[in-house]
Amino acid sequence: MLTHTVLFWAKDDLTAAQLKDFEGGLLTLPGISTVSDGWVGTASATDRKVVDRSYTFALCLRFKDVAAHDAYQIDPIHDAFHARCSNYWRKVLVYDFDDLPR
Repeated sequence: MLTHTVLFWAKDDLTAAQLKDFEGGLLTLPGISTVSDGWVGTASATDRKVVDRSYTFALCLRFKDVAAHDAYQIDPIHDAFHARCSNYWRKVLVYDFDDLPR
């Protein structure tokens, strides 16, 4: 399995409506057919020195393999999200990792 985690920092001047639209766009991504499971969220209230809560939204998606991930990247829903929401963020970081055998 491959886990694709993306953290988004919204631009500081977004309106409440724009933030809601950003959220709505993110919520379309777990519905892409090659996604095995997925979540969208905001920073939790945990408060420890090692926890970064500076981001606005987090996206975490699971794929059965790299091919499924690569298909996601070119899916029309993903393209529509990018066209709709890329002007909303000022920073994005992506962390992809493969599961270790248990």
